[in-house]
Amino acid sequence: MSDPWDGAGGRATRNRTRQVPGQRESEPDGARPTGGRAAARAASRARGGGRSRRRARPAGRGKRALKFLGIGMSLLVVVIAGAGWWFYEHLNGNINSVALDGRGGSEKADAFGRTPINILVLGSDGRTSAADCKLGGGCAKTGVQSGNGNADVEMVVHIAADRSNATVMSIPRDTMTDVPACTDPLSKASTSGYYGQINSALSYGPACQVATVHQLTGIPIDHFVQLDFSGVVKMSDAVGGVDVCVSDDVYDTYSHLKLSKGSHTLKGEAALQFVRSRHGFGDGSDLGRTVSQHIFLSSMIRKFKSAGTLTDPTAVYDLADAATKALTVDDGLDSVKKLISLAADVNKVPAKRMTFTTMQTAPDPNDSNRVVAGTGAKDLFSTIANDQALTTGSGKKSAAASATAEPTASAVPASRIAVTVGNGTTVPGRAADVATALTDQGVGSATVTHDAASSATTTLTYGTGQKAEAQTVAKVLGLPSSHLKQGTGTGLVLVIGADWPSGTNFPGGDSSPAPADVHAAVSNAHASTADEAKTCAKVSPYKTVDLNGVSMTPSQAYAAARSKPDSDA
Repeated sequence: MSDPWDGAGGRATRNRTRQVPGQRESEPDGARPTGGRAAARAASRARGGGRSRRRARPAGRGKRALKFLGIGMSLLVVVIAGAGWWFYEHLNGNINSVALDGRGGSEKADAFGRTPINILVLGSDGRTSAADCKLGGGCAKTGVQSGNGNADVEMVVHIAADRSNATVMSIPRDTMTDVPACTDPLSKASTSGYYGQINSALSYGPACQVATVHQLTGIPIDHFVQLDFSGVVKMSDAVGGVDVCVSDDVYDTYSHLKLSKGSHTLKGEAALQFVRSRHGFGDGSDLGRTVSQHIFLSSMIRKFKSAGTLTDPTAVYDLADAATKALTVDDGLDSVKKLISLAADVNKVPAKRMTFTTMQTAPDPNDSNRVVAGTGAKDLFSTIANDQALTTGSGKKSAAASATAEPTASAVPASRIAVTVGNGTTVPGRAADVATALTDQGVGSATVTHDAASSATTTLTYGTGQKAEAQTVAKVLGLPSSHLKQGTGTGLVLVIGADWPSGTNFPGGDSSPAPADVHAAVSNAHASTADEAKTCAKVSPYKTVDLNGVSMTPSQAYAAARSKPDSDA
């Protein structure tokens, strides 16, 4: 068979007797070296000995290949680094931030130097873009609006100092409270302070909303995160949809949510309709909406934590891009690095130890359509401010879910404790001053006795089985454990000694707020944990919606609107 490369028809005729590249040409006599290894090799060849001649490797070809490979790898590194820098700068450029200027107070580190995180999550009803006008409606006459709008959603997210647990507390938007003096640095909108609906404070800027919640609850809030309508849509799309369940057919003619009984995966506008629906769930008020929002957020958290979301580079990019575009944050969260750090802290908390609650309310005496903080709210505020967990260390159902567990030995609620206080000093009124301080800190009762003997040392004596109560009181007063002793009687007796002549905190002690009553904190707070995947939003049984001028229940409206497609269709 002829070689296709040979002959006139080929591209060229190969030289089969070509010289090996790099082979030395014969040299004139005397030009060769006369000694050394070259002479020895020549002598060996003349004798026919030594190794057979090998084809020499083409000079420079290997080096050129390595050089091209090195250049290629360098270019690849530059491209990847450039893309990474662009990605980082792109995400940073998405973030809109606002300074809080200390309006929310500051967190206190624990004994190990660890600090809790408290974030106020806000959902704005502002129609400040064409997208928000389309999603929220109401812009037909006003057009795209300016300003911050009102806070339709307010949630205090508390992450424990040791990152072992978290509490999310919703504050109904209809809550009446005192709004402090505020000025929005951007819009210049200003108020000297007033008594009004809590969600209206956002009109004077996010810092004013943070200050208002801090003033109501006493909880230090050092961060805020704000989303608008389009932000909810972007976030739900970025995670591939959020799984929810409804207890019955529901059609909220106001938010336009329409779903059949059972489970659904909601994306985009359907997700927004679900979190905005207040007439579809519960009693048709904002209280019912907070519970359905907790179901939605619990599902989203479970999806965030799923391997399929966090290990998929495309999903992570989409999520990061959507999140940074959707959020307005305080200047303490104004970079991708800071947001990633926050996400890592949240991710450390197991879903079974994330407790969702709603602030307890009571009807406003002046307006039956509004509410005020109710019984148990102060205890709920205190658990967050004092970094108390609402779940057990094992994550099993505890006071957060059932409100039946007994307090642990180291955290007896102060409200259950009675103390008798005696003055063992020569300073008049010492017992009364300390007794007042105890009740101000939430101790159930503090009775002054007038027959205490003089004492050089302050002592807190407790009866059998009452050590935990004594520890709670000692913590309130900053009294070291060396001043506690068990007696033969019953009850707690505190005798103020000469070593404590003034003040309501023991000299050199480290007093801290008394533990709150966890039972009261979760009572009527609709507490649930984020691992409860089978919980369905309870559709309202009341006539909370209106269809064609007729009042009806959300389920009746669903049946009457068969021609309207479901939200997830």
